[in-house]
Amino acid sequence: MSIRHGLLALLERGPRYGSRLRTEFEERTGSTWPLNIGQVYTTLGRMERDGMVVQEGEDAAGRVLYALTPAGRAELRAWFARPVERASPPRDELAIKLAMAVGTPGVDIRQVVEAQRRHVTDALHEYVRQRAQVLSQAPARTDEVARLLVLEQLICHTEAEIRWLEHCETRLLRLTVAKEGGGRTESRAP
Repeated sequence: MSIRHGLLALLERGPRYGSRLRTEFEERTGSTWPLNIGQVYTTLGRMERDGMVVQEGEDAAGRVLYALTPAGRAELRAWFARPVERASPPRDELAIKLAMAVGTPGVDIRQVVEAQRRHVTDALHEYVRQRAQVLSQAPARTDEVARLLVLEQLICHTEAEIRWLEHCETRLLRLTVAKEGGGRTESRAP
């Protein structure tokens, strides 16, 4: 998600100042995507330049309020209507790390896979714990529901990563057995 579109969505609820946008963004994403205040104000400046937001006075504390323009509202609606593009191929640091570990002298790729699996399993337990905590309070506010959706997305991605790591381990084992068995290559899917 772009920061720009996230801020536009928050501004749909009414004028906001920068630090409030930052706080609401982090609450809405379950604190999984922390923003620094500089990112917020840089993005607001670009959106103002592009005609998507305008400064709309100040609040009682003297903080500049930003509001959506019709162009900003149209951009937000267009964003919600568009599917999220998947990068092809995705640049995933773990996939690159494992690809580089294969054949690198002194690197035991099975240890790399196992270290990652332990780390991801710990993360999965934490996400499940947080989800249980959210569900124990019967989420009613939109921020609570949004946090639940983000946690469930993290759980699904983490479970998929664990399955992929298991697949990698199986593939490596089969290739090792095939290599030790006289150089036969594997022709079956895992």
